[in-house]
Amino acid sequence: MRAAVLHQAGTPLVIETLSVAKPGPHEVLIRTHACGLCHSDLHFIEGSYPHAMPCVAGHEAAGIVEDVGSEVRTVKKGDHVVTCLSAFCGHCEFCVTGRMALCLGAETRRDKGQPSRLTRDSDGAAVNQMLNLSAFAEMMLIHEHACVAIDRDMPLDRAAVIGCAVTTGAGAIFNACKLTPGETVVVVGCGGVGLATINAARIAGAGRIIAADPIPEKRALAMKLGATDAIDAMASDAAKQIVELTKGGVDHAIEAVGRPQSAALAVASLRRGGTATILGMMPLAERVSLSAMDLLSGKKLQGAIMGMNRFPVDLPRLVDFYMRGLLDLDTIIAERIALDQINAGFDKMRAGHSARSVIVFDA
Repeated sequence: MRAAVLHQAGTPLVIETLSVAKPGPHEVLIRTHACGLCHSDLHFIEGSYPHAMPCVAGHEAAGIVEDVGSEVRTVKKGDHVVTCLSAFCGHCEFCVTGRMALCLGAETRRDKGQPSRLTRDSDGAAVNQMLNLSAFAEMMLIHEHACVAIDRDMPLDRAAVIGCAVTTGAGAIFNACKLTPGETVVVVGCGGVGLATINAARIAGAGRIIAADPIPEKRALAMKLGATDAIDAMASDAAKQIVELTKGGVDHAIEAVGRPQSAALAVASLRRGGTATILGMMPLAERVSLSAMDLLSGKKLQGAIMGMNRFPVDLPRLVDFYMRGLLDLDTIIAERIALDQINAGFDKMRAGHSARSVIVFDA
């Protein structure tokens, strides 16, 4: 198969031919149809987050099952599936208390002592799988608890972005925030995750949805997806504007960028008793805090990894939302590209002016 290989942080991905092993007892072999370019991948590519090299990145994907291991029970050959990096074991404390996104999933991940499932054709050298998915490749070999079958009528290029951006953004609204109809929301950062958050807030019946982003094009996309107001997140009085628009601050402030300044804006936008939810991947040494007055005002701060999803349940529901015309994935996708254009796609992401780029493998 062809795959985009990262040899060293800070260098372009290289398209190479790799071989993939046959499925083990609980593994699923998937022919990748589409994969979104996610900012989380860029963090690893640029070295902000460590990973063993060489490796194949990519995690926001959809495809068709080619083969399954002897013990697989959740999917079968021919199923259309979406992958998710928050694989779950199903029996730990987090899983059985409904917090599947927090599962460490030890048996769903590869131990360092196990042989690599990907090798380079040219010399047989091992290539690491990133986040146990490695979706920037024509095939994926993953644990069965890292994918879920979906309606076969769902277009796979749109289904791909559900695997991370939409699951994270919509999950923040439905699962982490448990938004009540009529409550007010500000979303700081209108990339793929932020736009999905805004769209989900509209579906959930939020009373006022404020989009905060420095890029005019992204603010325009946010308005199309359900924002009632849009402001420049870099304006010196951004927090004041939000407080004035909502007559006291928002019930929910959701940070979808991964910058300390964005988190500070989210906290500053809260009303008494409001909650700030941090979705973005910040540099690992950064901190986000509430002041003593914030605490006395009943304000709360929380993280929500992958939107605190329960992806075997949530993903099919999100597919249904799209099929019924409630979830607007078409606006979130800015372009469809071939695998060979992956580096150009990440350059566009760095520029920050458009939403999701999606690799379509049969393009």
